[in-house]
Amino acid sequence: MISVLAQERVLGAALGSALAGFVVFQERKSIYASISEDRSRVSPRNQIQEPLLGKSSRSELAQMWNQAVDKTFGPVIEYLSSHGW
Repeated sequence: MISVLAQERVLGAALGSALAGFVVFQERKSIYASISEDRSRVSPRNQIQEPLLGKSSRSELAQMWNQAVDKTFGPVIEYLSSHGW
């Protein structure tokens, strides 16, 4: 048979493990509850944003691209046009 001291140690370890498991479970439960509360407070309409290259951004980018191409290749096109190309 196990000595009384060993029995007390096993009982203490078992009770300590059970208490630690309960505390960890409760903390995880409160963390998950707070996360779900935060997600429910944020309205879905606030999450919907225009993509990085949305419709207006793409049109502005296309306009800037066209202006850059015109400034860059404009003299080359004029030169070629004046020489009959």
